[in-house]
Amino acid sequence: MELNGITEKILKEITDWDGIFSGAYSLRENGECISFQNSDHIRIVKKEDKPGIDIYISEKASGETVYIPACVTKSDVKDLVYNDFHVQSGADVIIVAGCGVHTDGEEGSNHNGIHRFFLEAGSHAVYKEKHIGFGEGSGKRIIDPVTYAEIGDGAVLEMETLQLGGVDSTVRDTKAVLSKDAKLIIHESILTDGEETAETKFAVDLDGEDSSVDLVSRSVARGNSVQEYSSVINGKVRCTGHSECDAILSENGRVNAAPALNASSTDASLIHEAAIGKIAGEQIIKLMTLGLTEEEAEEKIIAGFLGA
Repeated sequence: MELNGITEKILKEITDWDGIFSGAYSLRENGECISFQNSDHIRIVKKEDKPGIDIYISEKASGETVYIPACVTKSDVKDLVYNDFHVQSGADVIIVAGCGVHTDGEEGSNHNGIHRFFLEAGSHAVYKEKHIGFGEGSGKRIIDPVTYAEIGDGAVLEMETLQLGGVDSTVRDTKAVLSKDAKLIIHESILTDGEETAETKFAVDLDGEDSSVDLVSRSVARGNSVQEYSSVINGKVRCTGHSECDAILSENGRVNAAPALNASSTDASLIHEAAIGKIAGEQIIKLMTLGLTEEEAEEKIIAGFLGA
């Protein structure tokens, strides 16, 4: 598979690509699927009614990985894709997604990925998503992911999402419905700088008894960037829910956090935490005594905070 240099750079940043994908994958470039491959237990089918694919993950899949990266390599690309994941009962899979947007002119480019997850009872999926933006063009780099998940009895969905600068605007909208004993774990890390904006919206319905959700968002707002965080956890039965938003401000950055809990059962145990502040001066001083400059010390602290 021969790729252009920008696509290769994006793939190296958002996946563990080293020149070849082993197993199942679907590679999207500038709004088109340019290559895909099935494996013994993972089947990819192109949608007929709209852009995107259906990914069917067999109950026999155990620890397998499927890659679905999207690359936008130039200005004036408007990419919209619908990807549905059908995870059979008992399956155990890792899904590596992510998107990179590169602009080289005055026109902006965007990628809107709409992903739906349907996890059958007892299945387990780990979803890894990394977003990046870069390029010398003045056009805006926009990534607006939409995620919807239906998590069956005893199934587990883990989401690890990472965005470390370069994306001018993003709206990240995630909704999930959990059945009995189902679990949803989300760890989000976002860095914005300059005039960038980022909005995160979580809405989770705990419909099944003993279902649980753990939402953790860590963010850093630098320059004049602005971030908005909102989460709503609806506990309708005996269940547990946790929402945590920790943010660091630097320069003129702003973060607004609005976690909400709605309990309609006396057996629902719901907790939210929110903390917004700056890097402690003693942390920087301590690292500077080890030979780092103030700028290097700050970068080190931010990288550790975001888990980058």
